[in-house]
Amino acid sequence: MRNLLFAIIFFQSCIGYKSEADLPILGPKETVEKTVDGKQVVDTIYHTIPNFSFQNQEGNQISASNYDGLYYVTDFFFTSCPTICPIMTKNMLKVYDEFEGEERLKFLSHSIDTRHDSVPVLKKYADKIGVNANRWSFVTGSKEDIYGIAEYYLVAAAEDENAPGGYIHSGALILVDPQKRIRGYYDGTQDNDITRLIRELKAVLKHDAKLN
Repeated sequence: MRNLLFAIIFFQSCIGYKSEADLPILGPKETVEKTVDGKQVVDTIYHTIPNFSFQNQEGNQISASNYDGLYYVTDFFFTSCPTICPIMTKNMLKVYDEFEGEERLKFLSHSIDTRHDSVPVLKKYADKIGVNANRWSFVTGSKEDIYGIAEYYLVAAAEDENAPGGYIHSGALILVDPQKRIRGYYDGTQDNDITRLIRELKAVLKHDAKLN
């Protein structure tokens, strides 16, 4: 999985876009043949994020349907993380603030510390940085479900007693489109990647608005 993610990020950094609104569709894909109006055509099936169900900082159930028809930016973190999480959260907050009032975009952070990061802990964390749960959900669930969904996002999330804080996880912010397809990975600790995320989000949202 890590090798695949590295290959995807390398591809994303090297590919030439027609425009910033023309982001690649990332992840594994397959082609299938089917009959349409009596003719054989080739269709592409892209990797998508499956349904999920977690509990957010308000105690509400959050599922994939909450993001139907929307773009969302997601990551994996834990509240007691002593390394990259505070930087990631600060940079996610920059994106959150930049798109205040944008109803087509939401934010989703998964805690990988399912023992400690209860709903009240996540509530305190969200309140401290001053975010609205309607726009940005911090979620918890079973370890199996949280780590399982990380695999669909093609990022790492695991317990590791030798890692600072006892966990390892990706530092990526992941952009998912209204069809639940992955459209971008951005290093949540790097200012230039956060600038790129904001720029590309503005481009795709403007492009989609013209289509509608």
